[in-house]
Amino acid sequence: MSSENRSAVRTGTPEKFSYDDQIVKLFVIATLVWGVVALLLGVTIAFQLADFRLNFGLPWITFGRLRPLHTNAAIFAFCGNAIFAGIYYSHQRLLKARLFSDTLSKIHFWGWQLIIVSAALTLPFGITTGKEYAELEWPIDIAITVIWVVFAVNFFGTIIRRRERHIYVAIWFYIATILTVAVLHIVNSLEIPVSLTKSYSLYAGVQDALVQWWYGHNAVAFFLTTPFLGLMYYFVPKAVNRPVYSYRLSIIHFWSLTFIYIWAGPHHLLYTTLPEWAQTLGMIFSVMLWMPSWGGMINGLMTLRGVWSKVRTEPSVRFMATALTFYGMATFEGPLLSIKSVNSIAHFTDWIPGHVHSGTIGWNYMLIAGMLFYLVPKLWNSELYSKKLAHQQFWFATIGLVLYIISMWVAGITQSLMWRAMDDAGKLIYPNFIETVVKIVPMYWVRAIGGTMVLISFIMMVYNLWKTAKAGKKTDVVVYEAYPLHASHVEEGATSHRKLEGWPMIFAALSLIAILVGSAIEIIPSLMADQYVVKVSAIKPYSPLELLGRDVYIKEGCYLCHSQTVRPMPHEVVRYGKASNAAEFVYDHPFQWGSKRTGPDLARIGGKYPHMWHYKHFYEPREVTAGSIMPRYVWLFDQKIHYKDLPTKMRVMQQLGVPYTDEEVLKSVETAQLQAKGIADELAQSGVPAKVAEMDIVSLIAYIQRIGMDYTSMPDEEIATEGK
Repeated sequence: MSSENRSAVRTGTPEKFSYDDQIVKLFVIATLVWGVVALLLGVTIAFQLADFRLNFGLPWITFGRLRPLHTNAAIFAFCGNAIFAGIYYSHQRLLKARLFSDTLSKIHFWGWQLIIVSAALTLPFGITTGKEYAELEWPIDIAITVIWVVFAVNFFGTIIRRRERHIYVAIWFYIATILTVAVLHIVNSLEIPVSLTKSYSLYAGVQDALVQWWYGHNAVAFFLTTPFLGLMYYFVPKAVNRPVYSYRLSIIHFWSLTFIYIWAGPHHLLYTTLPEWAQTLGMIFSVMLWMPSWGGMINGLMTLRGVWSKVRTEPSVRFMATALTFYGMATFEGPLLSIKSVNSIAHFTDWIPGHVHSGTIGWNYMLIAGMLFYLVPKLWNSELYSKKLAHQQFWFATIGLVLYIISMWVAGITQSLMWRAMDDAGKLIYPNFIETVVKIVPMYWVRAIGGTMVLISFIMMVYNLWKTAKAGKKTDVVVYEAYPLHASHVEEGATSHRKLEGWPMIFAALSLIAILVGSAIEIIPSLMADQYVVKVSAIKPYSPLELLGRDVYIKEGCYLCHSQTVRPMPHEVVRYGKASNAAEFVYDHPFQWGSKRTGPDLARIGGKYPHMWHYKHFYEPREVTAGSIMPRYVWLFDQKIHYKDLPTKMRVMQQLGVPYTDEEVLKSVETAQLQAKGIADELAQSGVPAKVAEMDIVSLIAYIQRIGMDYTSMPDEEIATEGK
């Protein structure tokens, strides 16, 4: 099968048309700009983990504020703009049609950039939902939905006006991307607003966890994988001027990946209070992903057969071949990590960031670089400025990535072995969590150095492509001719799938069904909480002050370094306390189980230390924990508690099913102030000024001291009785 469909129906009079490459240029430029920003943010937070002083004691540039900005910039700004550039370039050529609407293209471009800027203006100031990869607040969520619809209309409108009957394999993956991302975004973003900058998730606890990681895993699947596979199927054959290795393998690759991927989200929640059947489904389908993922890798690499010399000489081909190799590595490691026995070792450790970056840098960055080295000379009508510089960039990026991955493997395995090490008496060999932190700090330095090399490599590419574009020669718009599509034509002797490719809207509907089946089977039963979440009467809603403190906790990004769930493993129970129960989280909007333990789990932190310990810990962590890499949160001692929205927050919680009474809502501010005074009075005994009662630090202490208290205060036999 050729890299462009050749089955146009030769009837009627040829039509003249041109392609809109100006919009492609805009997305290319945006890709390069945001790529630098995303990588610079990544390097910044990597150094902050290596040396806490690089947080500088400023709220808007701490690790907890910048990490969500880094992930959003990398996924939606850098990779997002690259996806749109590649799709808009290839889509027109594969269909022999100009984009449906130049106006929609411009709205899409500028709307997407506005969304990115909005993220940059909100996340550093702590305006976040607290849900990983979906941190943007509700007004921005609505904007994303609108712009995605604009993109979809432009995309499918172009298909309708196509001059090629059959849609090529790249377009299959684009269709799956557009439909699935829309479903994921809408379902996961359901929330009730409190104000313009604050909302609470519609889901709570276990349900929120499942929906979030159904979204989080498949955001990787359908934003960082399927569209890039579509780009691979177009640009790899183009770069080497060869057809895709196997059309039949393309069919198997697409449909198996589209159907299986959506089921895999629960593997992020193994050993939690998620129902066992959901965990098992997530693991089984994750392991099954080995087959379609490697099918795609093989199809891409075998397309390069016979032209391996170009891997050494052509930058675009070298980067694409490397991207496919890292795709194979990452899609081997992912299913491996989803196996329960392996997951018990790797989860919550630095192994996971290492795995994630082998995909985002090794697969996404490398493929984007290969695509840009192919695209830019064509778009700007020039030769690549320097192949030598491109090859140097390649080695900087590759060596930097290898340093990153290996350092995180070493750090992750070290963490896990130290956390679970127990002697014959059943006691922890390393009872102090900080012992692990101190041990892996050197690996954080190696990661930061590796990330810096990747950043330098990207800047080298920006310079190379800028010089390439600058040397470009202006040309007239190229006008093409093609026969119009004859709607009644049926290709004789075509296979069923070949015929399906001529019915793109039916193809899209079947793709949507494929992803909805797994989604419905997982999510719908899990939303019926009463089936498996045993109510425990001792679990009470947060007090008004604790609710405010929880919002501060989320605002500062504490969930990015601390988990709040104890897995039912001996070493975790010995270290933290009772294993978690689903009933504990019924009032958590959103859930706070976390995905990384840079610091210890906090599920049983309530009442463990006096108020003064927490006061000192937030002001200067090293005063109470020598060797801590946690930044100082000095601004919490000067920022006043924001009581204004408290009644509204509690009313929203009432709508979400939290059993606050109307009287509690009415007296919420008074109640919160009374609890704050009680904490301040205790702190005053250690010499803390009384005015601390007005500050955010007191609300945060109130929340920290509450975590896990209801459940851990109940005797085991009482919990068992409640369960009956």
